[in-house]
Amino acid sequence: MKELTPLNENVLLELTDEFAESKTPSGIIIPDTAKEKPAVARVVALGNIEEPAIAPGDLVLYKKYAGNKVELDGKEYLILPYADILAKISETESI
Repeated sequence: MKELTPLNENVLLELTDEFAESKTPSGIIIPDTAKEKPAVARVVALGNIEEPAIAPGDLVLYKKYAGNKVELDGKEYLILPYADILAKISETESI
């Protein structure tokens, strides 16, 4: 099995379609061809980053056209600079 390890101040993200909405709030189903891929992914690994605000397993929002896509063992990944991560997505309790 092969493993990707980001170097320097890069982050490895796993790209999946699990975060894409397939239906509008009014109930209209959006076909895959019309969907815009969300800029949300799961962190797989971090490079050499001092005091990172994210960890493997976190969901993050990243810049839309950032990084380089890589396919390995049938999975799609994105390697991008740590500075291109815009936010960490956290689950909160509802009131």
